[in-house]
Amino acid sequence: YLITNLILPALLMIVFGYLGFILGTTKLNDWKKIFGMSIKKASGSVSATNGNEAKYKILDTNILIDGRIYEVAKTGFIEGTLLVPKFVLYELQYIADSSDSQKRIRGRRGLDILNKLQTEKIMPIEVTDKDFEDIKEVDSKLIHLAKDVNGSIITNDYNLNKVIQFQKVNVLNINELASSLKPRFVPGEHLEVMILKKGTERSQGVAFLDDGTMVVVEEGKNHLNERLSVEVTSSIQTDAGKMIFAKIDE
Repeated sequence: YLITNLILPALLMIVFGYLGFILGTTKLNDWKKIFGMSIKKASGSVSATNGNEAKYKILDTNILIDGRIYEVAKTGFIEGTLLVPKFVLYELQYIADSSDSQKRIRGRRGLDILNKLQTEKIMPIEVTDKDFEDIKEVDSKLIHLAKDVNGSIITNDYNLNKVIQFQKVNVLNINELASSLKPRFVPGEHLEVMILKKGTERSQGVAFLDDGTMVVVEEGKNHLNERLSVEVTSSIQTDAGKMIFAKIDE
């Protein structure tokens, strides 16, 4: 009775408790030795190295001279690490030392932008020594580098953008980004809106577009709940969103 009901359960608790301790404190690699089994990675898994490399954003010479990359980086819309090849730095230095005053200004501007990105530590930035000595053109070197590190090239060069796409390399074009953020409605454009409430000044009326954009209509106060055709006079972009000013079509 003692062995069956007292001693045996106690021994089993001790044995299972010990096994639980071993499993909880043993590393994954050691489990294979204990149980003699192999542990395979999932087919869709990505190693840490590849994951980091996939986040590299490679800067070309033109994008540094352009300077807008600094403002875009400050917004936080670019993820990963900015990668600057030394062959791009050499090209910037060559331009900055040019006898042509305009080229000198452009080259020094590019170096200044790079220094600001480094000193202000807006986002991680690295300089790579990787080069392709058998290739002369900087654009071709950028494409080969992007393929090697599985990165994306940030540029504003239209022709380079087309070549990069043809080479099946990911490209981020600052000009395309700027174009997509331009105001949809320009002065002189006509809209049809419903005046929903009074404005805060004079005789203004307020309407809203489908995307929530506020339209302030001059002389719209006396047209509440009416659908009017209006002409855009101006628009502004604020941190709170976009606002359009308009007047009633004559």
